[in-house]
Amino acid sequence: MLDKGIYSFSTCWNIKKHTVGREMIEEIKDLGFSYVELNYNVTEEMMKTIEPMIEKGEIGVSSVHNVFPFINDKDYDTDSVMLGFDDEEKRKRSVELLIRSMDYANRYGAKAVVVHPGEVPFDYNIDSDLKKLYKEQGKDSPAYRQLWQEMTERRERLSPLYTKRIQESLEVVSEHAAQKGWDIAIGIETRSRCYQMPSLMEAKTICDNLKGGPVYLWYDIGHAMMMDRMGLYDNLKELQEVQTYIYGVHIHETLELSDHWCPYVHSQDMAYFDHYLSAIDFAKVKVYELKAVCQPDEIDESHRLITTKIAAMKG
Repeated sequence: MLDKGIYSFSTCWNIKKHTVGREMIEEIKDLGFSYVELNYNVTEEMMKTIEPMIEKGEIGVSSVHNVFPFINDKDYDTDSVMLGFDDEEKRKRSVELLIRSMDYANRYGAKAVVVHPGEVPFDYNIDSDLKKLYKEQGKDSPAYRQLWQEMTERRERLSPLYTKRIQESLEVVSEHAAQKGWDIAIGIETRSRCYQMPSLMEAKTICDNLKGGPVYLWYDIGHAMMMDRMGLYDNLKELQEVQTYIYGVHIHETLELSDHWCPYVHSQDMAYFDHYLSAIDFAKVKVYELKAVCQPDEIDESHRLITTKIAAMKG
């Protein structure tokens, strides 16, 4: 396997098949990675065998994914209102959980915490209905367009309120981090459901308003591709505007509205993913976030293509 250098690899790839943390990390090391992103399903129990590996320098931690380590509470899972809760107590708890994730990141020498900051809440998962319509009737069908319009009307109306709340929560976290002297980036991640935040422009607004703090954009390439396909934003155009805000990237490709595939390898499109190479090159933290079906040789080939193409791009 190719040595993957500074590139990191998320434990989301193999977490479901392991109960022992060390075995999970060893399998990632076998792919040629010296760094991991510890995702939100990693438990305290798993960390008992991973922590000694970190301490001995057997593995480096590039980033941790909030909420870390795993907590079994639906209110604070990856698809929640999180830092934008109307309920003050819940919002306070979300802030505390992010600070806890940062504390672990600091302890493990990680550079960043990846955060799903929130969403414009809906009574039901309107995104899954939209994706079903997209698949069955197409993006231009009257049914899709009608439901999409309902979603965007509510999203646009409430976005300023939730953007402000998320920003206020991040301000509290940033002040706490400054007091502690932590040098850790908070990366707000582009999301995979259309009612979730931030869009690229919402991320830009939040970062601009918290200038001088540790808040950056975490550009999830596959998610942004999906949101572009669904019609939430013009990904390639807006990427030009937000690239300088990026701290980290999640590297994966989408097939239609299915994400976490190996770039180039699964789409068999040798050109389209090139649009993201400069963002990958720019990012301080580069993390592959792939699904379990991706095979070691596919991961290797994908990495070879990405790094060769970036080298060629830089001449």
